[in-house]
Amino acid sequence: MMGGLCFMLNDKMCCGIHFSKKKETDLLMVRIGEEIAQKVSSREGCLPMDFTRRPMKGYIFVEPSGYYLDEDLNFWIDLCIAFNPMAKASKK
Repeated sequence: MMGGLCFMLNDKMCCGIHFSKKKETDLLMVRIGEEIAQKVSSREGCLPMDFTRRPMKGYIFVEPSGYYLDEDLNFWIDLCIAFNPMAKASKK
């Protein structure tokens, strides 16, 4: 779908890596829900997930500066895992 690496949890997209040609770097893609996405959007490295030129609600791209440290990466992964039970699965 995105030309990147995607990790699934309970048959739902959880997080992944997307290479941005525009920024020439790997971006962490996190699925954390709309409410949390709004709350954390001011963190370092956060960008709207808009690879289709239309931002996807509940998803955020994070630049390397925002996930470089283990504690930062753990923060994002923990949010993804916490949101996963509430996420809707795609139709098969």
